[in-house]
Amino acid sequence: MVSVRTSNEIGKLTDKPKILLGVTADESIVLMRGFAEHLSGTGWDVHVVSSPGPRSESLSKSAGLTVHTIPMNRNPSPFADAKALLAWICLLRAVSPDVISVGTPKAGLLGGIAGLIARVPTRIYLLRGLRLETAYGLQRLVLTIVEMCSMAVSHRVLAVSSSLRQRAIDLRLVGQAKVIVLGVGSSNGVDMGAHERSNFSEEELHTLSRSLGLLTNIPVVGFVGRLTKDKGLDVLTAARLIMATKGERFQLLVVGEVDDKGGADVLSELSQSTLPSIVTGYVSHPAIYFQLMDVLCLPTLREGFPNVVLEAAASGVPSVTTSATGAIDSVIDGETGLIARVSSAPDLADCLTRMISDSTRCKDMGARARAHVSANYARPLVWANTQRFYMDYHLERKRIDR
Repeated sequence: MVSVRTSNEIGKLTDKPKILLGVTADESIVLMRGFAEHLSGTGWDVHVVSSPGPRSESLSKSAGLTVHTIPMNRNPSPFADAKALLAWICLLRAVSPDVISVGTPKAGLLGGIAGLIARVPTRIYLLRGLRLETAYGLQRLVLTIVEMCSMAVSHRVLAVSSSLRQRAIDLRLVGQAKVIVLGVGSSNGVDMGAHERSNFSEEELHTLSRSLGLLTNIPVVGFVGRLTKDKGLDVLTAARLIMATKGERFQLLVVGEVDDKGGADVLSELSQSTLPSIVTGYVSHPAIYFQLMDVLCLPTLREGFPNVVLEAAASGVPSVTTSATGAIDSVIDGETGLIARVSSAPDLADCLTRMISDSTRCKDMGARARAHVSANYARPLVWANTQRFYMDYHLERKRIDR
């Protein structure tokens, strides 16, 4: 079902620039948490589109925002996709936005095509990652075509990291003149205040640690995110075994829920292992969990730009991640964390060992990581850069159209 304002309501807002932000799944609304409200507070008429769900329903209660729901399947579904495309076209003709900014593959494709048909003046495709990087065969071909079409119908492609931009160019998905990165990347920055250690009392931290069963005086390696094959959790479990055979002592804290079979397999392996590990399941507000970690490990196979590394850094925790697309941009190797070769369990084990064996160096890296993200990825800065881009590029498009 599509919900829109009446023509009278829309008419009252003609003095405001009008923007429509779109994602496929309801849960993907968290990728732009706070940004729609920021735009509204700075004079934009803001519309948000996603599939129905609790997050879109909650967002619809925010003052100054109009939320529309269009059911969209993440996987190819010809009948459902055609129905969703028609809904997109009707919505864009009714709302008549000045700018659309759509991201995630299905919303990017459907919203982009509908924007072309509805003649939206400024069409932006927000490239948050490339699912095709870890796909094979027919699925990779389909995802490649989807990305190429989404980028082709947009006026500009906004990549969230430099390595992601280069990967899209190398794969010939888009010409280098069309795709840009704002500042040093990130789609939504990080809320520095939410990750201050002072937000949590020592009693709270002690109580949580005890309830989880964490052992005292043994380093904690943490993982936060969806338990899925693409996150490289099988590489982490292999690295852990390598470290155990060399006598390295640490405990693994996994914060997140199973998202695919690969994640389920890793969860089963962890539960059967005699090595110390805790899996929390889904946690809605994981900020306090970062405070229990000595180092975050993100052994990912692909990313756009990993928000979890920014959140760890904002918490004063360094990260070990990989050389995968997007992830490589999130850490300054040797300063704010360490970068292991993607899919290499021995290299990941070596990096983790170097971190947990030198607590002073680890803490110093955490402090540098916090300073780095505060200077470059704090939300007000990222939001201001993005808002300025939308407005400046829209004005440029208007001059071209004249």
